[in-house]
Amino acid sequence: MPSFVIAEKCDGCKALDKTACQYICPNDLMVLDPEKKKAYNQEPDQCWECFNCVKICPQQAIEVRHYADIMPLGSSTFPLRGTDNIMWTIKFRDGKTVKRFKFPIRTTPEGSIDVFKGKTIPSDVADLKKPGFFTGPARTK
Repeated sequence: MPSFVIAEKCDGCKALDKTACQYICPNDLMVLDPEKKKAYNQEPDQCWECFNCVKICPQQAIEVRHYADIMPLGSSTFPLRGTDNIMWTIKFRDGKTVKRFKFPIRTTPEGSIDVFKGKTIPSDVADLKKPGFFTGPARTK
């Protein structure tokens, strides 16, 4: 199910030029209504259910409802992000059963990882087509 914004909770990230959910959405689906100053998903059919907007929302105003084969209907999932972990709270539809899962998150500064460390850098474009270059498997003829 696509993400949706709970209008009562959304403050539009204090009406900055870009909300947190707009910044993080990989498909550019989240937009800010200029009149209401609330975010919303402009194309729910295109939502990947990646939970990026749910995790970043400072007001916990965005939800993604799960499919019935994964979670019981009427249940909800809430992430609470800390400095080094994220706590997922699953509330079942009976309103009483709650499960919590804690997972570590990335703690390295953005842009600090050298992705090409220990890799051969191509000297020209023809090198890219050679079998087995970089991480690809060697081709057999």
